[in-house]
Formats: sequence, C-alpha cells, structure tokens
Amino acid sequence: MKRAGFTMLEVLIAVVLVALMLVGLNTFIFSMGELWGRGTDVRLFDQHVRNVTRFMQEELDRAALPPAGRSGQPAITLQEIRPQNGATEFMLTFEQAQGCRFTNWPGRALPDVVCSLTVRDREGLLLLWHSRLEKHFADDPPRETVITPLVTAMSYDYYEPDFKRWQTEATLRRDSAGKQVTPQRLHFKFTYDKLTRETMVTLPNASEGLPQF
Repeated sequence: MKRAGFTMLEVLIAVVLVALMLVGLNTFIFSMGELWGRGTDVRLFDQHVRNVTRFMQEELDRAALPPAGRSGQPAITLQEIRPQNGATEFMLTFEQAQGCRFTNWPGRALPDVVCSLTVRDREGLLLLWHSRLEKHFADDPPRETVITPLVTAMSYDYYEPDFKRWQTEATLRRDSAGKQVTPQRLHFKFTYDKLTRETMVTLPNASEGLPQF
C-alpha cells in the first residue's frame, strides 16, 4: 500500500492560506480596536460636555435662590473683576452662600462666595472666586480654578422682543450709553481634537422661597 501524504506544493499552499487568514484576522481586530477607541473618545467627550453643562446650569440656578438671590434683583450680573494677571474685565458674576466643589479653600471654608466666569485661550473655562468675609476681599484678586480646559469659547444670547428673536453675540453687548448688558443665555463651545460641541445654559432670575421638587 502507498502511504498518503502531502506534497511540498500542498504544504506551501496551506501555509499561504493560513498566513492570509491570520493577516485578515489581525487587520480586523486592529481596525475594530481603533474604531472602539475612537468611539470611546467620542462618548467620554460627550459625557464631559453634558456634565459640565449640567453643573453650570445647576450652579447658576442655585445662585438665584435665597439667601444669595434676592427677589427683584438679577441673580447674575456683570461686574468689573481684576484677575491674577491684572487685566481688569467685566465678567458674569454671581454669589454662592457656601461655594461649590471647585472652591477648594486653603484653610477654613468661608460663606458668601463671589464667583465669576471667564474663558481664556489655552486655559479653558475658569471660575474666579473669593469670599466677602476675607480680610482683603476688595484688594486681593480672586482665586482661580479651571472648570474644564475643553471650553474654547463662550458667547452670549440676547432676546430682542421687538423682533421676537434671539441674537448671539461673541462679546458682551453694550447699550446706547455704552454700558455692558447682561445676556439671558450662555453658549459654551467645547473642543477636543477634531470634535466640537456647543451647549447652552439659561441665566435665571432671583426667586423667593425654596425650589420646587
């Protein structure tokens, strides 16, 4: 009887087929891993955008509640703030009775925290804050905390009742007397690599009593 076996050609063909299969499998695995990684970046970015936007809306809403918010007075105003770099500018400013999680005090936490918002190139969205009870409140610049480095721009929405429309401005609007006008809404532009998102928060008015749940 003749023993059945593989010829050299058959072995070579089998090796080539296995090699091609492995190359295709590796390509598929690496491509799926790359797609999954990209998808993870998008999901994490979107989650970060949602969390920051929710945080900002909650903080602004909280500023409109007593005792920080006083009925008949705007909860968020424009005030001239001198930051640590010394360049004075008008910023959206509000007060928090007990601060927030970004107000990390070097010592004992103080109440009546004055907070301001600004966006700086290559730094992101910043919270400037200090307490009215600090000894040198009127003289020392506020502390600065980066809320997120991914906010690259902040714009302002103004409602025009005569035309019944919203107008978005890149800078704070001025009235006929040259005074800055507080907007009704804020737009934040988030940027990460080639991804961009835009979100909006509403500036509340001061209200009486406790919030409704």
